[in-house]
Amino acid sequence: IDYLLIAVLWVPAAVLVFFLGVITLGLAWILYPALYIIVALLYFGMTLGGSSQASPGMKAMGIAMARTDGRQIDFLIATAHIVLFWVLNSVLTPLILLVGLFTDRSRLIHDLLLGTVAIRTS
Repeated sequence: IDYLLIAVLWVPAAVLVFFLGVITLGLAWILYPALYIIVALLYFGMTLGGSSQASPGMKAMGIAMARTDGRQIDFLIATAHIVLFWVLNSVLTPLILLVGLFTDRSRLIHDLLLGTVAIRTS
């Protein structure tokens, strides 16, 4: 479900970049690789930082994100969460997964750094 929604967000942005590329004689088409990252950051920022604190896929599985201090996750924390996840997974894979075996609530490094935890909603 998450990938479908990212695709729905990506299509209008891709069409806009296409027409900007036509106007700029192809120069704006350089934005296509960055478009995937921008749309993914906006998607996770709006869903995890929204009122439900979960993406549609997380909602379907009965999972939500919460902060350990009880406050709501905002857009900035949600985007930092996904960026740290990508960066740490790229650098420390598979070692990052071992951290979850030895921490409370199986939290990983990015969860520990940001003070977030995954919880069950159902």
